Amino acid sequence: MTIRCLAVDDEPLALDIIESYVGKLPFLKLVKTCSSATEAMQVLQTEQVDLMFLDIEMPELTGIQFLNILKNQPLIIFTTAYPDYALEGFNQDAVDYLLKPIPFDRFLKAVTKAQERLQRNGKAQDTQAAPAPAPTAEHDFMFVKADYKTVRVDFRDILWVEGLKDYIIIQTKDQKIITLLSMNKAMEKLPESKFLRVHRSFIVALQKIDSIEKSRIRIGNKEIPIGEVYKDQFLKWVEENNIQ
Repeated sequence: MTIRCLAVDDEPLALDIIESYVGKLPFLKLVKTCSSATEAMQVLQTEQVDLMFLDIEMPELTGIQFLNILKNQPLIIFTTAYPDYALEGFNQDAVDYLLKPIPFDRFLKAVTKAQERLQRNGKAQDTQAAPAPAPTAEHDFMFVKADYKTVRVDFRDILWVEGLKDYIIIQTKDQKIITLLSMNKAMEKLPESKFLRVHRSFIVALQKIDSIEKSRIRIGNKEIPIGEVYKDQFLKWVEENNIQ
């Protein structure tokens, strides 16, 4: 899913920050940046926009006034330097309200909320390539999006996968790969015979396990906890492989 975004702000620095943040996230595409509501209105008449970052305090038309005359609104994330507008912003059914200067973690939280709402509504344009099929016996690798490119990851190189909110960290022998993917989707891509989820936040490569002690797995210098929910399944694998 690609979310097409429009940023509207009369401050060039604020637009530069949003453009920079959007560029870090592969599921966002910035259609245009606008310095006024009237300019943004022209863009909305010709472009599909799923999500708009909208400053409230602007000359000519404020962000709130702009929304009041706008038909077929995209999802809105307000950006402003004035916390007093928060209540009025949420009364407009905004996805979120970001206070300048906007830290990246708050930006990420806001756009993740927008992504979830668009997924529920089925409105975002699906312009990304279709996901790779679930691996079968014929596959020994997968492709993931990371650092503005599509990266091949060989299953034999993976040590573990760690969940990080809406992202995962794929730890290989040589590098960390961060990609926008849920743990459940990661498990769908990884072959069941080689990988097992052992914790809410961890999937391990079974052949890379060096030792098991109580409720912890060691792979190299990394200690990985075994969650109670996943313990029985892991112990069953241990018994089946006669390593007790």
